[in-house]
Amino acid sequence: MSKQKKPEMIAFKKEVMKKAGYRTDGEDVKYEIAQELNIPLNKGRNRNLTSENAGKIGGKIGSKMVKELIQQAKLQLNKPK
Repeated sequence: MSKQKKPEMIAFKKEVMKKAGYRTDGEDVKYEIAQELNIPLNKGRNRNLTSENAGKIGGKIGSKMVKELIQQAKLQLNKPK
């Protein structure tokens, strides 16, 4: 069963990764990061991809998204009421 990704989350990821200097949009950013980390990642099945390497790719994306969410929360908390 494949999960449907919400368009808002995809847009947020595109925005964050573009801000971080990545050229590719949305789902394709993982290939750019894999190349940067010298991890072989192909479109389609990647049976030889270790969970460690998958975590390195996803972690780089996720950490940037979390940092951005924290930054946005700080801005919201500092807004005058």
